[in-house]
Amino acid sequence: MATASPQRHFVTRLGWLRAAILGANDGLLSTASLMIGVASAAANQDEIVVAGLAGLVAGAMSMAAGEYVSVSSQSDSEAADIARELRELRDDHESELRELTGIYVARGLEEPLARKVAEQLMTHDALAAHTRDELGISDAIAARPVEAALTSAASFAVGAAIPFLTALVAPRSEVAVAIAAVSLISLAVLGAIGAKAGGATMAKAAIRVTFWGAIAMAVTAGIGMLVGTRM
Repeated sequence: MATASPQRHFVTRLGWLRAAILGANDGLLSTASLMIGVASAAANQDEIVVAGLAGLVAGAMSMAAGEYVSVSSQSDSEAADIARELRELRDDHESELRELTGIYVARGLEEPLARKVAEQLMTHDALAAHTRDELGISDAIAARPVEAALTSAASFAVGAAIPFLTALVAPRSEVAVAIAAVSLISLAVLGAIGAKAGGATMAKAAIRVTFWGAIAMAVTAGIGMLVGTRM
């Protein structure tokens, strides 16, 4: 008898994938746009490089701080929910058993079986059962502020390094064009990689992110030229 081949599911990747791709895209696009704006204002190459480095460091720190605060708030909420659930289990065990039974009935189990499952799970680890099935909190998705902050900062820095390194090696006369070209190609590649890993259409994702990236760079270039002519 042939055994069924394991199915690949992409939904389990979406959390970390979205964060990594978003951070890299943000770092690449914001730093590239900043550097193109500075270059369009007739700045010299050293000033463009300094602007890129400042954008990389400031952006990575901002991403880390923002992610840490956000995930810390989520972690605090989870901890408060778990503490409240622990009190409820201690003070009214029977009500919590009925509540868990109701959850399993809603998922399709018949009431006698649902109650038996709830009883066995609560005998094994009541708090874990309610945390997972009532609150939707598990070790796999629990908030980790430090890990989230470091991941966001690293992904932003990786993306921002692309236009920064491009500015270091490109001729001054063509630095803005080089940054734009390399950054748009990189955005398309990132979009395609994210779509591929998530099981979506690669071409559509690449076109979408490249289109909006081009608009952002064009706007900052226009602002740079406008400011440069008035200085």
